[in-house]
Amino acid sequence: MKIAIASDHGGTNIKNEIVALLKELKLDFEDFGCNCETSVDYPDYALPVAKKVAAGEFDRGILICGTGIGMSIAANKVKGIRCALVHDTFSARATREHNDTNMLSMGERVIGAGLARDIVKIWLATEFEGGRHANRVGKITNYEC
Repeated sequence: MKIAIASDHGGTNIKNEIVALLKELKLDFEDFGCNCETSVDYPDYALPVAKKVAAGEFDRGILICGTGIGMSIAANKVKGIRCALVHDTFSARATREHNDTNMLSMGERVIGAGLARDIVKIWLATEFEGGRHANRVGKITNYEC
């Protein structure tokens, strides 16, 4: 599995924690920034990652900003992206099982590093259930077309 990861200035600390986790898990990943605490615009980081995931260059993408909201809104503008804003482990599992999400967004000002690591581990390990959920995801895909 190949992962793309990015944050804005409000998510760099958690992004660094998740980068360390991806290394521990020996996963192939690319860090698209930002690596500063100076104010930047979240679409400048969310959109390139979402485009890479949508193009199939990466299997999944992880985005972090202050709340996770801006990043998820921006990513979901890209055709083929299903980005979920997640701040708990139940939703991390459900969004993969039921929605086949290919991107995850989290907020550093909302959750701590330990919970973020747990969310990412669950999200990466959980498979899409398909079945009745595939029909629902298919309706979203058809609408995009």
